[in-house]
Amino acid sequence: MVVMSSRVRLARNLQGAPFPGWAKKTDRQRALEVIMGAAVALPEMQGCLSRSMDSFTVLEKQLLVEKHLISREHAAKNVGSGVAINKAKTISLMINEEDHLRMQALLPGFCLGEVWETIDRVDSGLESKLDYAYSPKLGYLTACPTNVGTGIRASAMLHLPALVIAEQINQVIQAVNKLGLAVRGLYGEGTEASGNLFQVSNQTTLGEREQDLIERLRKVINQIIEHELNARQTLIEKRPHMIYDQVGRAYGVLTNACIQTSKEAMNLISMLRLGLDLDLIRGLNHGLIDELFLTTQPAHLQKRSHQKLTAEQRDVRRASLLRERLKDVQRPKLLAPGFPPAEDAADEGKTDIA
Repeated sequence: MVVMSSRVRLARNLQGAPFPGWAKKTDRQRALEVIMGAAVALPEMQGCLSRSMDSFTVLEKQLLVEKHLISREHAAKNVGSGVAINKAKTISLMINEEDHLRMQALLPGFCLGEVWETIDRVDSGLESKLDYAYSPKLGYLTACPTNVGTGIRASAMLHLPALVIAEQINQVIQAVNKLGLAVRGLYGEGTEASGNLFQVSNQTTLGEREQDLIERLRKVINQIIEHELNARQTLIEKRPHMIYDQVGRAYGVLTNACIQTSKEAMNLISMLRLGLDLDLIRGLNHGLIDELFLTTQPAHLQKRSHQKLTAEQRDVRRASLLRERLKDVQRPKLLAPGFPPAEDAADEGKTDIA
């Protein structure tokens, strides 16, 4: 499983209203009321969470960021901005972020077509109620010129540990950039690829149909997946000791450490996920691994603890959580050719009678 999630985001603005960055407080509040009223009436948003950003605590905002339901920029918003999230947490509408409306559909796995159809239905429903800022020549008008046209950002979150280990990731990123796509870190632009997780998305939004953009992105991601799988196979064939060592060290630290920083935990969980994909670890599944990627994040740890924690306290709680959740996972066993080592293989089946 190389692709962890797929997302499609659309940027829209109201006709005749100043963009949020230039709008007065009363203008933002008016836009919030209009858009929120239309959003909660959609069939897809029945029973949704709909709140103004100033009603959230700092911790609640950070939880939404860690779940990728709002952006870091939107978490900094207060009066005049809001969010609507459906019950399943697969659809999120950010109101008065950079644009009046940024809506997204987010689903696990590689399903760009499905997330596009989901958000397209939401967009069509809203467009029947709202007067979008639209130019017959340019398409949908947005605060940032790079979003003008379709206003679409389609992306997938990829787990690429083998390309990182094999030192091929920079070549892949450069090749992807030349194709007009962007590669970013875990939380988007300006963030690092913690846990060997990379977001790949389109950069152009003008002059191309949404379906064509998504299809082009899908083809490139399939190529990246192939490169990652080839890199994994090469590492298993040519450097099995190194792979086993990295997976084994990750298992050892995660199941025994008393202090774990967020960055270290992400990278070690990534190695454990690679070990699972390569069938080196038993008693583990992707659901648990992907859960740990999320629950070891700072805000999720504080929510679990029901109190505000210092960085050091979070590191201790993170280590404790990892030890508990991984206690039933079996020690890694290398299944590649040439293992176990000859001396271990010779001892198999023998009984110590001393």
